[in-house]
Parts: sequence; C-alpha cells; structure tokens
Amino acid sequence: MVDRRTMVSQLAALPFAGVMAGAMAPPKSPKVGEAAPEFSLKLIDDTKVSLSELRGRVVVLNFWATWCAPCKRELPLLDRYYGLQKDAGLSVFAITTEGSLPLYRLKPLFAAMQIPSARSIRGPYGPVGGSVPSNFVIDRAGVLRYAASGAFDLDDLNRILVPLLRQRA
Repeated sequence: MVDRRTMVSQLAALPFAGVMAGAMAPPKSPKVGEAAPEFSLKLIDDTKVSLSELRGRVVVLNFWATWCAPCKRELPLLDRYYGLQKDAGLSVFAITTEGSLPLYRLKPLFAAMQIPSARSIRGPYGPVGGSVPSNFVIDRAGVLRYAASGAFDLDDLNRILVPLLRQRA
C-alpha cells in the first residue's frame, strides 16, 4: 500500500519526468538532403573524430563486417580510391560491425589500409536496414547526400563522389 506522501511526491514528479523524456529524445535519423546529424568516431588508435571536425571535406562512413563477401570486395576499392582522392578533400572511415573478428585479429588488416578504421561510432548511423556493407556520404557543407546498403563499385564512387569533390570547400 502506498502512503499519501509517496503518492503526492510521485505525482509532483510527473511534469518533470515529461520534460526530461523530451530532453533525452533519440538522435535524429539521417535523411538524404538534410544536414547530417553529428557523429563521433573512436578510431582503433583511440583517436576521436567528429563530423564537425571534418567540415569542408567529403566524408564516407562505410559499415562492414569480416564475414561479408561484398565488403571484402568493396573495402580494398574504397582504400585505393581514398588514397587517390584524400588530397582532394575525401575522408573515408571503415567501421566494423558486431560479429566481425576481435580487434587484435583485425590489426594486421588495419595496418595495411590507408582508410582510418573505427572501433565505434556515436550518433544515429549504422548499417542501413541492418545490412552490410552500408555507406553514408556527407558533402563539404555537412549535408547527407547518400545513404544506402550495398557495395560501391568504381562507377558508383565516381558518380557520387567526384561531383562532391569538385565543389568548393
């Protein structure tokens, strides 16, 4: 049985609870054509990178897994493309998903890649529809220009990224 004082204190807290719930709303989902929601990455070397630090660059967030056959074809292509376009303002981050090998087993792969690899991401980004590979592309002004599952091929990269890389920073 609840006494009167307990009930009064619980009822008095209700308006405050509603304010707190609104203040803790989930982050906005990324929508193509809108400002990209902020994210922060923790790279494998424990460096932290956020979207706000990348303003003026074209950013690709690539979600992949070691067990994913299309990812195994896409990741080397992204790595080579990044090597050719990073001086033009391209930033690519490879984000491993759950179910991949433990970090210590991935370190040799990460050491061979030019793309910075992330161990975690904070923000409303993740595999689109739960599928890998998934990619998000954010333009120099911070607008989300692409979000889809499926592996990029060279034609996709050129069609999506080259116009964005040609824009002024």
